[in-house]
Amino acid sequence: MAETMMGNVVEYLAKALVDNPDAVQVTEKGDGDRIVVRLDVAEDDWGKVIGKGGRIASSLRSMLKVAAVREDVRAQLEIGD
Repeated sequence: MAETMMGNVVEYLAKALVDNPDAVQVTEKGDGDRIVVRLDVAEDDWGKVIGKGGRIASSLRSMLKVAAVREDVRAQLEIGD
């Protein structure tokens, strides 16, 4: 379970995109003045969270940045291994 609003946003969107929402895991780690949000999904669902040309991944990162601005922190999204 995600700890911040940023992690909750990523988790909610990822679960809506994938075929296996139970395999979605979001972890957060503080790294100095920024938070790294890591999204792990089932191997079969990687394409669904990355999207054609990385468009969905880019959109997820944009939504993460919106949530980060609301919490007044800097955030980065990592997807997969």
